[in-house]
Amino acid sequence: MMDKQVSQQKLKTEGLEDTLTRDSFVARTVQTLVDKAEALNLKYSAVGNPPVFETDDFPWAREIEAEWKLIREELDQILVRKGDLPAFHEISSEVRSISSDSNWKTFFLCGYGITSDNAIAQCPETWRILQKIPGLKSAMFSIFEPGKHLPPHRGPYNGVLRFHLGLIVPDEPDKIGIRVDDRTCHWEEGKALIFDDAYEHEAWNHSDKVRVVLFVDFEKPLNLPARLTNKAVLNMAVFTPFIREGYKAHKKWEKLFYGEGTKHR
Repeated sequence: MMDKQVSQQKLKTEGLEDTLTRDSFVARTVQTLVDKAEALNLKYSAVGNPPVFETDDFPWAREIEAEWKLIREELDQILVRKGDLPAFHEISSEVRSISSDSNWKTFFLCGYGITSDNAIAQCPETWRILQKIPGLKSAMFSIFEPGKHLPPHRGPYNGVLRFHLGLIVPDEPDKIGIRVDDRTCHWEEGKALIFDDAYEHEAWNHSDKVRVVLFVDFEKPLNLPARLTNKAVLNMAVFTPFIREGYKAHKKWEKLFYGEGTKHR
């Protein structure tokens, strides 16, 4: 696949509040690393810098596709209580600039060093399959209700790549899709879509049915020295305010969803 020129990936977050920026010592330290790391990540990428990747660039993706029905079975059990699932912005406050309604729901499994034991216990096969992904950083089910449209935005940091696995996708490609830079893509049930969310992107479900994908961020494969800098930035993310606030919000939601016996690790 033809690589994008480095200059075409903007280094400033647009349309999405930066999850690594707050007025604190830790946040300022992380941001200093981020400013340098993003340029290094582009220069030392081991897989190029296209907006959308070929699935076969990541052999583990085919292994996950082969077991997608097991994930779908566990998702179906979650969706029995779809009305009780939180809107994405209720858990991750940084997305409020692009989504503040209840039409983007989520079911969180893990994120940047934090895991949900209850969610993992409810989706053991999904969790087992997720372990095939090198550098797994976050994983959740992403649920678009009918009519949902995420406006153009850019992710907070280019040291991760995004993996979507289609789980429930109405067969209406004229109404459901995602644009990454200048590429418009369509999810398919049981098929992977891997892209760089540091490029401007938008997504929509203009059908009258629900669309669900398994939504994963994983470490971008990098050569030295970027690999080390990237790991440092990602390891520090758990200490940033938005991640900590998201953890607290999710813990509060889980107490309602599962009962007061919720435990985390």
